[in-house]
Amino acid sequence: MPGLEWTVAPGLTPYPEAVAFMEARAAAIADGQAGEMVWLVEHPPIYTAGTSAREGDLLEARFPVFKTGRGGQFTYHGPGQRVGYVMLDLKQRGPDVRRFVHDLEEWLIRTLAAFGVKGERRGGRVGIWVVRGSREDKIAALGVRIRRWVTFHGVSLNVEPDLTHFSGIVPCGVREHGVTSLHDLGILISLADADVAMKTAWREVFG
Repeated sequence: MPGLEWTVAPGLTPYPEAVAFMEARAAAIADGQAGEMVWLVEHPPIYTAGTSAREGDLLEARFPVFKTGRGGQFTYHGPGQRVGYVMLDLKQRGPDVRRFVHDLEEWLIRTLAAFGVKGERRGGRVGIWVVRGSREDKIAALGVRIRRWVTFHGVSLNVEPDLTHFSGIVPCGVREHGVTSLHDLGILISLADADVAMKTAWREVFG
């Protein structure tokens, strides 16, 4: 992936530090002072509120709550969930926000396919969904921000988080569906395994 920095952060990255880093890196990319980057992190347990978050969707502030500039509503981040922050220059790649979001979804779908999981899009619902009999559960989320045609924030994939931690919010404002993870589906991989699949899928989708 020439010109793209791919980095996996060790340990748990505090959310405010992650946002500060992304803000600085996105500005540097826009100014031509830094290259594009995909940054894979893991956060301590937190809730984040996107620009469309509804106050009533915070059911119980079990963990610190951060208002953030990404699109979307409430979501949870925590150990066992791989968060992928994507800082790309859409001026160079093509200033098409819809295509960028579609490609992020495809990245997640192909990552899941590497483990035999069929992830699907749903009209009117953000994220990637898994059909489980008569129900559908969310296994991955996305929320992005674009400034000066540089992207930041990104996606999250549930590998082995504590799914009870989602109970303090209405995830992404969707009340009638649940959440799942690869471990919940019986696929007992590690975050490192997920990282390998994410990197392979990235090459396929973004080149």
